[in-house]
Order: sequence, then C-alpha cells, then structure tokens
Amino acid sequence: MAARWWFVLLVLVLAAAAAGAEKGEWDPVIRMPGEKEPAGSHSHSGEGFEGEDDDAVGTRWAVLVAGSSGYGNYRHQADICHAYQILRKGGIKEENIVVFMYDDVANSALNPRRGVIINHPEGEDVYAGVPKDYTGDQVTAKNLYAVLLGNKTAVTGGSRKVINSKPDDHIFIYYSDHGGPGVLGMPNLPYLYAGDFMKVLREKHASNSYAKMVIYIEACESGSIFEGLMPEDLNIYVTTASNAEESSWGTYCPGMKPTPPAEYITCLGDLYSVSWMEDSETHNLKEETIKEQYEVVKKRTSDSNSYGAGSHVMEYGDKTFKGEKLYLYQGFDPANANVTNKLLWSGQEAVVNQRDADILFLWKRYELLHEKSEEKQEVLREITGTVRHRKHLDSSIDFIGKLLFGIENGPSTLQAVRPSGQPLVDDWDCLKQMVRIFESHCGSLSQYGMKHMRAFANICNSGTPGTSMKQASISACGSYSSARWSPLVQGYSA
Repeated sequence: MAARWWFVLLVLVLAAAAAGAEKGEWDPVIRMPGEKEPAGSHSHSGEGFEGEDDDAVGTRWAVLVAGSSGYGNYRHQADICHAYQILRKGGIKEENIVVFMYDDVANSALNPRRGVIINHPEGEDVYAGVPKDYTGDQVTAKNLYAVLLGNKTAVTGGSRKVINSKPDDHIFIYYSDHGGPGVLGMPNLPYLYAGDFMKVLREKHASNSYAKMVIYIEACESGSIFEGLMPEDLNIYVTTASNAEESSWGTYCPGMKPTPPAEYITCLGDLYSVSWMEDSETHNLKEETIKEQYEVVKKRTSDSNSYGAGSHVMEYGDKTFKGEKLYLYQGFDPANANVTNKLLWSGQEAVVNQRDADILFLWKRYELLHEKSEEKQEVLREITGTVRHRKHLDSSIDFIGKLLFGIENGPSTLQAVRPSGQPLVDDWDCLKQMVRIFESHCGSLSQYGMKHMRAFANICNSGTPGTSMKQASISACGSYSSARWSPLVQGYSA
C-alpha cells in the first residue's frame, strides 16, 4: 500500500514539474515532500536579491559604525545610513546588518529636514528604515567587539543583534568617523585602539566563523590601524581612506562645490565614503570587482591622483581575492543589472579636512544667528573655547616632548613616523597609560587631539617610564583648569 502511495505521488510531482517547466515557472528539479530545495536554486519573487546564490557565499553579514555624535558630525551618520540603504537594496537582510550610530542627527533641532538625513546635495532620505540596533550610550568599542564575535552575553543594551556567522559566510564592515594614529573614535569613550581591534579580528578568524571579510574604514590616519599589524592569512581584505599619517576629508560642505542645499550648515558626507557608495550605486556589483572599486575610489579620493586636497586610499591584509565581485559583500540590486555609470558628480571642487569640519559647522551656525542674540554669543564662546583647547593640546604636548627629550630633539622624536610595515607602537597598554596620564593633568584629547596619538606612541617606543610622563604633564599643564574638558566629565580616551 505504501509503495503504491509513493508511486502515485511521484507521478503527480512529475506531471506538475513538467507543466511548470513548460511555462518557465517551476524549478524542474524533482524533490520529495520535506526535502530541502537544493543548493543553487532560488525563487524569483521580484523582491530582489535575498537568498540568491547563497550556495556560493553562505550568508552575507554587515556591521556599520558611525563613531561620532553631534550635528557637526552629521556626515558620519549620513554615511552609515546611506550604506545601509545600499546593502538592503542589494538584498542583504536586515537581520544580518548591525548598525551602530548615536542617532542624534535626524531629529536634531538643527536639522532643517527633521527626521531626514541626506548624503548628497541632491540625495534622497537615507535615514528611513535604518534599524536602531545600538544607539546613544550603547555605541561603544566593547559592544562592537562583542557584536563582531557573535557574543550576545557580552553586549550591553541595544537590539542584542550580533554577527552569528558560520564558516561559509561573508562579512562586510564599514566604519566612518574621526581617527588618529592607532585609534578610531567612538561617541562613548574609550576609543577603539588598533591593538584591541586586531585581537578581535584574530579571535574571529580562530573561531572559524567566516569565509572572507572585507573592511572599509573612513577616518584620519586610518592606515595606522592596520600598518604593521594586519596579517595576510586571516582572509580579511581592508581598504582605508588615508595612510598612516594623513587626514581624511569631508565633502558636500557649505560654501563648497557641489554645495548642500542652502539650509544646511554642515558637511553631508566624507570623500572616501561617498566615493565607494556612489560607485556601488551606479554599477552592476555582479560585474564589478573589489579591485575595480578600490581603483575608482583611490582616484577620486586622491583628487585625481594629485593629492591637492585628498588622501592616499590604502589596502591591507589578504589581497588574493580582490578579483571577487562586490556583490559577495554588498549584495546586488536588480535595478542595476544593466546600469551604466550615472554618477551625479564625477568629483568635487572642494573638500575640508576632517578635523576642521566641526569649526566650519560652528562658524556657519554663528553667521546665521541674529547679531544680538544670546545664542550667537554662546556659539562664539564655543568656537573660542574649542580653538583655545586645541592650542592648549598642541602646545602642551610640544612642551612635554621638550621636557622628555630636550629642546632640540623633542619635536622630531614626537613626530617621527616609523617605516612602512611597522606598527605605530610596540606596547599598546603603554600607549593607553600615557594617554590617561596626559588627560589626568591636561584635559581631554577630544576628537581633534586624536592626532597626537603618535606622540604618545613615540614616548612609549623610547622607553619613557610613566613617572617621567606624569612629571612632564604636571609641568606642562599644572595651571590648566577647564571643567568642560576634564576627563571626569568627558571620560578618558583610553
């Protein structure tokens, strides 16, 4: 009886499959009830790319990180939101994308289009639908590490979404914010230090929980996160917006071409970031390779290789799979199947140093306020205080260098750049110690002061003991008093 039942069922399945195949609707592969759809077959439901070619790439995962806060840093959250929209259009599932952003820009009182974020002067809203996985005080280096390692128990707050990847999976990481030698910013201190980040990447690789990983980093001196540290045997390919000793650049800024809509007083994007995203939006990512995008972004970010107002886009890690198609990491938007390059802007006539973008924002805000308003005076005080603290940091660190190494050798010792292939510092714990000692006596480094991390690294590399650093910091900053810049208020950078 059972044999007869299976025979009848088989006939019905064959008939249905044959009929479907004639109409072009059915997969002609025959399967018994309960048997899974074989690898390589997929539904064309019209909903895009989700699930397509998963036999070849496993599951695609992504981590998107905006490492700043404040409306003056609008561009970083705009970058991350834009990246999210690209990945979703590419069919990567929301459950596989983890977003870190402070989320204080879209609904800021300073935002002229409340609830909307744009990443291009003529761009559409990129904020709508972006998940609030980790926002506010949940945007920390500790949470980022836990998410990357798939460790839910180590996560504090948020959606508790983590990268629960398997051996065949592909991971894409994109970070946008301020940086400095050996560090990437976070809106909640401490910063992300290269030594710690590399430990996490090594641990992720040791867990055998991914096939390949691609990392894009937008930050000043972002090359220093990987220089001399990134092995070639972790199946990880990295590109950075700048080398180990230069700034990255904001773009679509007020007063520059192309300019944001008149009501915007802050930069809408970052040069390296909009370069890769606008390239992804205008190409078939099943055809374009990682290498091809790298070359396009490198040219645009370098100001057409002139470096007049641009930076050196770098690459690190495993370069053996640069020939792979981008869709393996960013997905594929069916709307771009036959697309030709349709960039809204092929380049830009002006950009601004990342570290000066906040001053540009404050100045534009000051210009718009009524001449006699109290708010205008408050903004002027903020500008003055910010510039004064910058000068204090610069002069204090210069003085500390002269105290430790002599008037002649101090500046050159602090500014020395190690040869290519060597890490910034030999002892990352020492670097953190020197930063804490300095901030205890001289105030918070701030996002501007991250540029001085090389000085602290060189103090460590010279073998200077903590006691000598403490005495030099007291001598340089003993009379400095600023409640606003106190690490007890701001937090310690290390």
